[in-house]
Amino acid sequence: MSGTMPSEYASPATDGLRAVLEAAADAIETRQPAVLALVVETEGSTYVGVGAMALFGAPAGQVGWLSGGCLEPEIERRAGEIARTSAIGWMDIDTRDDEDLLSGSALGCRGRLRIALLPLLAMPGFEALVRAWLVDGAALDFDLDLSGTFVAAAGDAARTWQLAASAPDWPNAQAQRWRMRLQPPPKVIVFGAGPETPTLLPLLRGMGWMTTLAERRPRWLAYGAAADRLIEAMPAAASQRAPSADAALVMHHNFELDREALSVLADGAIPFVGLLGPVRRREDLFRLLTPVQRAALSARLRSPIGLKLGGSGPQAIALSIAAQLQAYRHGEAPR
Repeated sequence: MSGTMPSEYASPATDGLRAVLEAAADAIETRQPAVLALVVETEGSTYVGVGAMALFGAPAGQVGWLSGGCLEPEIERRAGEIARTSAIGWMDIDTRDDEDLLSGSALGCRGRLRIALLPLLAMPGFEALVRAWLVDGAALDFDLDLSGTFVAAAGDAARTWQLAASAPDWPNAQAQRWRMRLQPPPKVIVFGAGPETPTLLPLLRGMGWMTTLAERRPRWLAYGAAADRLIEAMPAAASQRAPSADAALVMHHNFELDREALSVLADGAIPFVGLLGPVRRREDLFRLLTPVQRAALSARLRSPIGLKLGGSGPQAIALSIAAQLQAYRHGEAPR
């Protein structure tokens, strides 16, 4: 990824940040001496961009990555020092020189990361803002300056922490303040479980999606454990109880239940509607919808759902669906 060095405002993508921030909130609630590593500036070719995060010192170990694994040991060592002092730490990691490229460490990147290390035990209340970001769909704003003032806000709630801070360990620091906004995680509702569900839902959650499964058939209810939320209802009733969503997937492997779900979705405004199954099946389903419903769905419907990646079977189908949602989320036109 090619980076820049913003000092005022950045809006990073939230891929992977959900797991990091969930673990950060858990660490605060359980009083673990964890440290959140936050990328505030980049230059050149870097593995991540501004706003990327990783957590060190969590009970489960490191969560999130700022490199392909080559930088993390040193970041972890510094994070351990910060956890004991409860002060902001700064790191400047520069691998742009030929000497770095050809050294025994062989990082392979020509870039620079500047990182703030935030001691979470010195930031009580941060976990509530993370929960608001996850559950309420509020953007999460960060405002950090060199004096150690860190402000985080989500929706109508905000907290300010004044932390001890030494000067950063990079020369001629020009940026005095960094601001960034994390948009809320995208939300998907899956109408119907099937063989793809055990692979698809964890994959989507790992990519940052908040997942809701609408299912009430006893055979498939156990798969609801892989979702953030299970709604035990048929499509029409489930739509009344479901949170707002950015995408919906219709995957019952049942013709009548899929028809009911499409009818409900035709009356809604979810911008991405994916339908599992071949084109002929979609045509049969559309014949049972009203002209108004067909018109309402046509521009939003992806059918058959999934990119053509090759392979067959439920795992391959789940991967193809997740890939299409990822491309849609980031505005990429599938090739």
